[in-house]
Amino acid sequence: MHTKKGMYKTVLEFEKGFESVNKTFRIPVPIVEKLEMLAGKYNTSVNKIVIQCLEYALENISDDDSDKTDSDS
Repeated sequence: MHTKKGMYKTVLEFEKGFESVNKTFRIPVPIVEKLEMLAGKYNTSVNKIVIQCLEYALENISDDDSDKTDSDS
């Protein structure tokens, strides 16, 4: 069984050299504080943490949820 720390090390793997765009998002302060804590803990940037979290969420969203989101746009 993985410990919480071990699980994060497995999850927090980053791709380098990808094409990107700049976007601005409003994120609640408590979430930003958690992101900053993780970035400090793993000696990486908040940007990399956010990318990993978004990729994980997008890969794990259920088909039913993504269909609803597509039709609502």
